[in-house]
Amino acid sequence: MHVYESAEDYLEAILMIEKQRGAVRSIDVANRLGFSKPSVSIAMKKLRESGHIEMDPDGFIHLLPAGREVAEHIYERHRTLTDFFVCLGVSGEVASADACKVEHDLSRETFERIKEHTQKMMAPPAAAEN
Repeated sequence: MHVYESAEDYLEAILMIEKQRGAVRSIDVANRLGFSKPSVSIAMKKLRESGHIEMDPDGFIHLLPAGREVAEHIYERHRTLTDFFVCLGVSGEVASADACKVEHDLSRETFERIKEHTQKMMAPPAAAEN
């Protein structure tokens, strides 16, 4: 199923908050993305209806398998692209902001080549043989 860029951003934000805090509420998502609480509430309703998240009776958001898959995919792209841009000499803050803009639109082929290249650039140098 195709997920729109905005949904990808919400799911990625939920995953990142979950990794940092363990528990996620709509207000946390609103604060992280800089959106209004009503906008986030509408988005959470759509994500619930599409089977990407569920909310428990206490208002905590939980990623369902489909939502976690999308979130992990986008988060991997974000981390890899940020690392790639930093390796090019871009500041961390700018690299992360640019990664957000690019992560949704790259082809799988281009992303895989960037990922391979970044892993080589970040790998520790091989020990010299004696």
